[in-house]
Amino acid sequence: MHLSDPDPKPIVNLPPIILDWFAARGWQPRRHQLEMIEAARDGRHALLVAATGAGKTLAGFLPSLKDLIDAPSDGLHTLYISPLKALATDVRRNLLIPIEEMGLPIRVEARTGDTPSDRKARQRVKPPHILLTTPESLSLLLSHEDSVHMLATLKRVIVDEVHAFANGKRGDLLSLSLARLQTLAPKLQRVALSATVADPDDYRAWLAPYGDMDQVRLVEGETAAAPDLTILLPEGRVPWAGHSGHHAIPQLMDEIGRNKITLIFCNTRFLAEFIFQKLWDANEQKFAIGIHHGSLSVEARRKVEGAMAEGKLRALVCTASLDLGVDWGNVDCVIQMGAPKGSSRLLQRIGRSNHRMDEPSKAILVPGNRFEYLEAQAAFDAVTEGVRDGETFRPGSYDVLAQHVMGLACAGPFDEAELLAEIQSALPYSGVDAASFARVIAFIATGGYALKAYDRFKKLVKDPDGRWRLSHPQFAAQHRFNAGIIVDAPMLEIRFRNGRKLGKVEETFAATLSPGNCFTFAGMALEVESIKDLDLIVRAATKPANNIPSYMGARLPLTTHLAGRVRQMLTDRPGWARFPDEVREWLEMQAYRSQIPKAGQLLVETFPHDKRYYMVAYPFEGWNAHQSLGMLITRRMESRGLMPMGFVASDYALGVWSLKPITDPRPLFSADILADEFVDWVEQSYLLKRAFREVAVISGLVERQHPGKRKTGRQVTFSTDLIYDVLRKYEPDHLLLEAAWADARARLTDVGRLGDLLDRAADTMLHVDLERVSPLAVPLLVMIGRESVAQGSVDDALLMEAESLASIAMTP
Repeated sequence: MHLSDPDPKPIVNLPPIILDWFAARGWQPRRHQLEMIEAARDGRHALLVAATGAGKTLAGFLPSLKDLIDAPSDGLHTLYISPLKALATDVRRNLLIPIEEMGLPIRVEARTGDTPSDRKARQRVKPPHILLTTPESLSLLLSHEDSVHMLATLKRVIVDEVHAFANGKRGDLLSLSLARLQTLAPKLQRVALSATVADPDDYRAWLAPYGDMDQVRLVEGETAAAPDLTILLPEGRVPWAGHSGHHAIPQLMDEIGRNKITLIFCNTRFLAEFIFQKLWDANEQKFAIGIHHGSLSVEARRKVEGAMAEGKLRALVCTASLDLGVDWGNVDCVIQMGAPKGSSRLLQRIGRSNHRMDEPSKAILVPGNRFEYLEAQAAFDAVTEGVRDGETFRPGSYDVLAQHVMGLACAGPFDEAELLAEIQSALPYSGVDAASFARVIAFIATGGYALKAYDRFKKLVKDPDGRWRLSHPQFAAQHRFNAGIIVDAPMLEIRFRNGRKLGKVEETFAATLSPGNCFTFAGMALEVESIKDLDLIVRAATKPANNIPSYMGARLPLTTHLAGRVRQMLTDRPGWARFPDEVREWLEMQAYRSQIPKAGQLLVETFPHDKRYYMVAYPFEGWNAHQSLGMLITRRMESRGLMPMGFVASDYALGVWSLKPITDPRPLFSADILADEFVDWVEQSYLLKRAFREVAVISGLVERQHPGKRKTGRQVTFSTDLIYDVLRKYEPDHLLLEAAWADARARLTDVGRLGDLLDRAADTMLHVDLERVSPLAVPLLVMIGRESVAQGSVDDALLMEAESLASIAMTP
């Protein structure tokens, strides 16, 4: 883990006790670990970008350990901020080992949503030297009046896995918290750690006060060994359709048998449950196989994590819940089921294997269909070249700002101008001016013009001295009960009659169940006994359970970088020689019967099939953009009398079918669709209401729970829908409607990519009119009627239908 490095190292005087600890293991500090100490010594903030297994976490903590050894002190010295509660717990374990082995009198504790309230209260009075927490728990800590004294001694903040959340709403919240910490402890040093940053300058600017990246030293780790990456073809061939890759289960079992521990990543919780069940059905060797995803109970996840750490499992099926990995050094192989969606995400997951930067990490990609094979190959090439996906940073969200300001008000009165100056030092909010901030304050103080008659929205009042304070202490308790950035879909707790909790399913799935119905969860067949309030009461099923919970969480988006690589691969005809025969023949027949789009070109095909007329476009802009475009185009087709019947979208293509033929698709893709149909559609669709529900919850306008009582999802939705309708009618320029629009445009519809797509279509559209379905259209058309179905159980039917369509498409 810390082998000697031939590069020159900075001159840093490490305490003998640390040097002896390294020497006892036959290690030497790596260059980047010493550079982190050097940056701290020089009083600079720092961003460390280093490969998994390079000792990033220890590099982040070494300056703190050195400080506390050289100058022992009481009080809080270092905050470590992790995006995951499980990761904070794991780092605590890994950090405690060297501290205990060195015999250092340094106290380390965690503070997350799982920490008991009495321990949290004690921490504010007698804090540890090092506190491990999450962005949300840090924000809640700042809402307590006594946190001012606790945090005054703070010297260092370490933000781990910064790429995972810096450019989202959790990053907005953390940037505001960092600004507050800098006010409380002006000499505070900020540190961020990551293995997968495409543009370090973006993150240096995000980390720095006032976005001044020159204040942040960039520390780069040594180059890691190239990963051992392969693409597995299920049963020797790449299917036409489906996403599960479950036809490779026998090969997966062989791979599990060859390795001590295998991590199997799935992009959705449904697929994780499905693959886990398929592995158990094929597990004649009785290997110990576990499952891990975010909807399992805390107890279930901790049990699995413990079994992995102790080497008791041969394989673990998981989702993004382990993307940022608990650092298990004994994982031999990582398997990615389905398309990876991005090179950075794939690199992150590959890094879970081996976890030693001096030896290659072994990983296997299992594409579910032919388009996914191209995506897998594009990701393979990107990883081989060491190229990562770029991230887009955008201005901070107003709903997050409102939550932060309310939290600070809970800690004590504040001056509006002073707080604005502090907030502007956080890069996402550097553009907030006095008028915009006054709108935020007015929203918290009254709810806005349309709501100011209701006392429950009046949370702030102005003192005679001009400072703002809470109007009533009860609002502090209300805030702490409801604060948070992640707004889950309404969930029901799954539990046995004895009270044992298994995890959660979404309310929409539970609504499809009745007593006696059976479903599979956490690898168990369960029978529904009853549904009471927010509990789904179950017992072990005695009959087969073929139903698996589906979840409406956000799809992993295909990154722009990977989409561009797929387009380039299509135009590189000589490069097709490296593809499997069936993939190469598929593309060759497409080129013969239709066209292969050139780089930057939008191919649109029209053809009749089964007494309908089809239009299939291939933008490669991701499901979100294609789904939105499908809704807009069908609206435009309706107004033009083309009688659309429906559409289907994938990450790669969009297909629309109608009763009348489309002879000229160009007007359907004109850019004015974003000014006309888009605005009308968003305002009338569920998208804006869904976005408003989230910003209303995050901003504190609507409670998720009240002391002693938690609202159902239906109650929260009813409340937000009612307020939404009132604001739309009486205050259309309300702060939260503006925030909801920003969310609906950016996150829910991927409107930026949609705009780029339409701009490209104006000049580069290639329309090909065919007499029958094209080879490239087959993977999309077989999804018609199944696009909302989580794939797995229908794969066999998909394959049969795909082969029938393919026989038509592949005939010269």
